[in-house]
Amino acid sequence: MKFGIFSVVDHYPRELDRSAGRLYAELLEQVQAADDLGFESFWIAEHHFHEYGNIPRPAVWLASAAARTRRIRLGAAVVVLPLDNPLRTAEDFAMVDMLSEGRLNLGLGSGYLKHEFDGFGIPMSEKRARFDESLEIIVKAWSGERFTHHGRHYRFDDVQLNVQPVQQPHPAAWIAILSNATAEHVGRRGFPIMMIPYATAESFDELTQTVTAHRRGFLAAGGRQDAISVPFGLHSYCHEDGDRARFEARPAMDRYVRTRLYAKQRSFETLLDKKLAAFGSPEEIIDVARAYEAAGLTHFLTIMNFGGLEHSKVLKSMETMAKHVLPAFRTAEQSVQNEMGMPMRSV
Repeated sequence: MKFGIFSVVDHYPRELDRSAGRLYAELLEQVQAADDLGFESFWIAEHHFHEYGNIPRPAVWLASAAARTRRIRLGAAVVVLPLDNPLRTAEDFAMVDMLSEGRLNLGLGSGYLKHEFDGFGIPMSEKRARFDESLEIIVKAWSGERFTHHGRHYRFDDVQLNVQPVQQPHPAAWIAILSNATAEHVGRRGFPIMMIPYATAESFDELTQTVTAHRRGFLAAGGRQDAISVPFGLHSYCHEDGDRARFEARPAMDRYVRTRLYAKQRSFETLLDKKLAAFGSPEEIIDVARAYEAAGLTHFLTIMNFGGLEHSKVLKSMETMAKHVLPAFRTAEQSVQNEMGMPMRSV
């Protein structure tokens, strides 16, 4: 199990005295702290036209994060391919990979929020076809070759990018799923999946079934067992005192649930009981992480900046996890590297 950090970048200008600019600055402080503390990755979401998520162009923020960090991998989760010209997407994230010296992680998705498609004047009925065509174009663009593409939604003649990602043949990429039924299909296309259990699953057992289905499809497509990767985002808050952790996390989580834009509304207690959130002591967080690890999930992306939780509390939770939780999952090789002051290897 590897540990990263993920933020939807949910913003509450009507409820909190915090500007979008201040939120961006706090996130930059958090990615710097995550880099120093030994987290493997840091991810942000793309959203448009609503405070549910306040970063519409992830590549812009990630480029700023790249300049402030040394080791940590930087991710977008997810880039909504149908909402942009695929050549612009390929250019933007090639630049992020270059500026970060090959540290880009790329989560890709077809989108799910109607108001975003309406805002761009794109029918949601076209999202799957646009996603598939965009992905094909981006892979061609990153090949470094001149190419022509005549498709249903995009037409390009004799084009070649003047920027290329450092990672070849392309940056590390995952496809996000919001429906468990798509897990095997994505695996058969040769891509790993990523998910937010809170949004996709009714129970923890359902997650195990999802990972099993994806593994079946991935291996059937010729994928290697050791290449299976399933990152998951989980709302988390860690304090040495478990009761204090739950007390401090509850108001922010209640605000997040109340304002979220997709269907499943669950109580704070239900989320904890179903292991769809992790609020507690380091030992309690470790127990949840072990359960996900046993189910076949590989990257715990802790969602710590949620619901307007105070910046100081987010940083303290990160520090507590880094001190007490991450070492419980660290390999012997990583422990030696840390003692020698060497960066841990990213996968």
